[in-house]
Amino acid sequence: MSRGVAAALAAAGLAYPFIVYATLEHLNAAWLALPLALLWLARAWTARDPQAADRLLPAAALVFCLILAVSNSQGWLRWYPVLVNGMMLAIFGSSLRVGRPVIERLARLRHPDLPPEGVRYTRNVTRAWCLFFLLNGALAAALAAWAPWSWWLAYNGGASYALMGLMMAGEWLLRPAAARAA
Repeated sequence: MSRGVAAALAAAGLAYPFIVYATLEHLNAAWLALPLALLWLARAWTARDPQAADRLLPAAALVFCLILAVSNSQGWLRWYPVLVNGMMLAIFGSSLRVGRPVIERLARLRHPDLPPEGVRYTRNVTRAWCLFFLLNGALAAALAAWAPWSWWLAYNGGASYALMGLMMAGEWLLRPAAARAA
């Protein structure tokens, strides 16, 4: 995937809750599906190594965009963060079963000769991220189903990113201790 498309998808993901909240009373929900669908189509077209995830993720996102466009329902707008967490859980979880775990692949970018204890550590970090995406997605789903829009925005536009940052920072702080213990 090109860096430009990746950056645009990341920016759209970060901005999504705020855009939805700001346009609730001014724009039909279906109109928000179009730019989102175009970004996911661009991701599908620019995938460098078309693996299953490179086809499945855009397909799932495009189905979501189609449902959103056809239903034109504000209620569906709330479920995008749940979809994203579900997709991330699928990516990280499937990497534990087939091939190298996601975190191991990232670690090998800096340390190509990762020792066995590093492989075990990265597998455990991948598991921790799976738990994070499961819990984050469950909370996003609960907020999508039952909470007022302001709570949905506060969590999906702020708290979930803060928790993700804490998770990354915690792992970064624990990594040297894990390396010494190995």
